[in-house]
Amino acid sequence: MKSLATFFKLDELSTNFKTEIIAGATTFLTMAYIIFVNPGILSAAGVPFPAAATATAVGAAIMSILMGTITNRPLALASGMGLNAVLAFSVIGVAQSKIPWQVGMSVIFAEGFLIFILVMTGLREAVMNAIPLTLKRAIGVGIGLFITVIGLNEGGIIRPAPITLVSLGDLSSKHTWVTLIGLMAIFAFMALRIKGSILWGIIVATLAAIVLQVVQLPSSIIGAPDFSAFFAPFQKVNGSIALTQIFTPVLLVAIFSIMLTDFFDTMGTVVAVGEQAGFVDKNGKVPGIKRILMIDSLAAVLGGLFGASSITTYIESASGVAEGGRSGLMSVVCGVLFFMAAFFSPIIAMIGGGYVIDNGQQYTLLVQSGFIAPTGSYYLYPITAAALIVVGFFMMQVVRDIEWNKFDEAFPAFLTIVGIPLTYNISHGIGMGFISYTIIKLFHGKKSEIHPLMYGVSFAFLLAFALQ
Repeated sequence: MKSLATFFKLDELSTNFKTEIIAGATTFLTMAYIIFVNPGILSAAGVPFPAAATATAVGAAIMSILMGTITNRPLALASGMGLNAVLAFSVIGVAQSKIPWQVGMSVIFAEGFLIFILVMTGLREAVMNAIPLTLKRAIGVGIGLFITVIGLNEGGIIRPAPITLVSLGDLSSKHTWVTLIGLMAIFAFMALRIKGSILWGIIVATLAAIVLQVVQLPSSIIGAPDFSAFFAPFQKVNGSIALTQIFTPVLLVAIFSIMLTDFFDTMGTVVAVGEQAGFVDKNGKVPGIKRILMIDSLAAVLGGLFGASSITTYIESASGVAEGGRSGLMSVVCGVLFFMAAFFSPIIAMIGGGYVIDNGQQYTLLVQSGFIAPTGSYYLYPITAAALIVVGFFMMQVVRDIEWNKFDEAFPAFLTIVGIPLTYNISHGIGMGFISYTIIKLFHGKKSEIHPLMYGVSFAFLLAFALQ
């Protein structure tokens, strides 16, 4: 135990085993929904559901443990929401001639490898260091607001609506009650200064869901893993290795678009979580960022290799940081729990699973993914929703450090803050901030304040928006 404390520098980081274990468990429970949502989306593109579930859990386990041991930062990883939907419905499912899912995973494998090269050449770190401090703070605030919106939506407190986009949810729904009970429990535990308030809130919400019959106790505990999706890019389909089939104009454009999103989603997440955890310095830089970006890029490669879609650093890591997690031990604990989840999926499904609400009738995941318009139906994750709402609040607090009295600094920050939650995409919000920052600075005659790399990045975002 003492050697582990030394390895993870627990004393130096002002933390301890109990805090890191609680933080890791909290992060896992907040992220656990991905074990079931990711296979649900990927299965629509032809990936066998059991194989996708195993790939999701094992991939998250391996990369979270690697992130914790190599970087000693409280950052957990799993298959990225948004990227999985793009892969399933845009790259694979909506191509003029539907491509095999193994070829789709080859696209992810290739974009991850390209990002890894950018990390090794130092370009990705250079771009991150070129981002103005104001925009870095705005990214953290925008992601905090994004997480809160996700929590409110997944908890049923707000819901999709025509014309107004969102409206008040059905507060008479038992699913919404579960969210509200979990939220009240977190408030109470925080007021009583009980360690692990968010984790205890999730446990209270789980008990409430059982009592209200929102969930049912699983009939079995152990679920056998399925490894058939592993090494998808090197599986033979249509007479040749899948990886050799990505060299078409459509798939090469897809690689570029996904790479850009992956590139900046991670930057936003690391900055946002780092601000909360205290490992971002006064100039907005993250010490040891190259190792973090290296592991994250390898995670994308592994996600494509395993058939789990792109694995990326998760913003839900902030839930563990909110519980006091400060070291890589938090990530390792989360990773171990993900590995166990590959064998105990029925229990995890009860806590992290989602529920479709539409007058009792089942409805497709396409609504949540944004590929078809909502028609009164919505998808809920009531047990963990309260945790996201509270974590979003913690991440919003850095908004006070933005220089709101300087228009050329404040307006790009404002666009970033509102763009991330309103586009439901971290990368899109960052792009709006970058482009507006460059243009406004030029109009104000402050060319010297624009880092040269900002021109290239802003142009890349313009190109990506045009391609979409």
